[in-house]
Amino acid sequence: MTPDPAPAASWNRRHWLVLAGGLAVAALIRAALFPLPGLAGDMDEFATWVQGLTAEPFGQAYDRDLTFPPVMVYLWGALAVLVPAFAWATDASDPAVRIALKLLPTIADAGLVAGVAFALRGRPWWAVAGALSIALHPAVIDVSALFGQYESVYVLFGLGAYLLAIRNHSRWAVVVLALALMTKPQALPFLVPFGAWFVAREGWAGAARLAAIGAATIVVLWLPFVADGGPAGYVRSIALHQDDLFAVLSLRAWNPWWILQVVAADGAFVSDSVSIVGPVTLRVVGIVIAALLELVVFAAVLRRPTPTGLAWGLLAASLVAFMVLTTMHERYAYPALVFVVLLFPDRRAVALWAAFSLAFTLNLLAAVPPTPEVGAVLPVAGWLGIAGSVAMTAIALSTVVAVRAPVSDLEEHAL
Repeated sequence: MTPDPAPAASWNRRHWLVLAGGLAVAALIRAALFPLPGLAGDMDEFATWVQGLTAEPFGQAYDRDLTFPPVMVYLWGALAVLVPAFAWATDASDPAVRIALKLLPTIADAGLVAGVAFALRGRPWWAVAGALSIALHPAVIDVSALFGQYESVYVLFGLGAYLLAIRNHSRWAVVVLALALMTKPQALPFLVPFGAWFVAREGWAGAARLAAIGAATIVVLWLPFVADGGPAGYVRSIALHQDDLFAVLSLRAWNPWWILQVVAADGAFVSDSVSIVGPVTLRVVGIVIAALLELVVFAAVLRRPTPTGLAWGLLAASLVAFMVLTTMHERYAYPALVFVVLLFPDRRAVALWAAFSLAFTLNLLAAVPPTPEVGAVLPVAGWLGIAGSVAMTAIALSTVVAVRAPVSDLEEHAL
């Protein structure tokens, strides 16, 4: 059975005009933000990493304590070749360097827009709405075109894996999923719904074969760096960040851990290595609770391996990780902005999109205010942070409930 039915309606001139107009506005906004410093510290570090790729052998990239898996190194390597300014860049003060760094996630934004429109193409107006909900979303624009972060890159690979999987291209879906994992470790929650999908569709033996394909893809991606100790260097860098620099309950992510930091320390960072009983720390507590909730998501997708079930699973798995795990940055809930749109026109998905969009955007603006005035109006701690954390937690839990609902229950809420 083909899981993706033929388009139910054709596109006309109005659909294309509205879409083109919205995309033009989105492009102009991004062009205005490209030259701005954004997250200057991160941008400076990215620039020095790319500069290193121009001066040293490619295989020695991880001598510079890179905190990204190899896919980003390949993309930065392309920038090192294509943009001459990186040859002498010691930071991101050169506008050409900043624009080049921000261009990568912006191209991924365009891919997300195209992927969402393709997924919803059978309902043209919903496809237009879904595409523009990505292109014009203030959080998407800020993360890519202002902050210069790479969330959209790994989410694009996750979306690509979804589109391939629901069309029964399992092997290619696994390859693209491996690319997501090797872009940022924040893609790890994707393994839960995809794992359930492949077990349900291919059986345990088939899923094991697919896992081997994914593992082989990861090995191939790491091959250029093995001789110079790249994998070990990456692990050391991640351990340093997780166990030293960022070993806190919440890095301004509005979740239950942020509430605890606000109540216990007035918004100051609290170490997640605090012991509860013996070796059981707050980090361990978060991992255990996340594992239990992700098991619920796995079982739900396993029971209902449909395109809708997989989309709900990706949404729920991403938000569970954001809600329960420690050391979360505010932007790590980003995948939900994309996966919830795949569920349009389900009324619950539309309501969740509206609620999540507001809470997530406020969290971004409060955590990294673009101006001092915005920071004064939107304090990340205090009552706003608590209210936002409660809202984000309720949204995440509602997705866990939705992913367990039977198909008929979801369908009767369709608009």
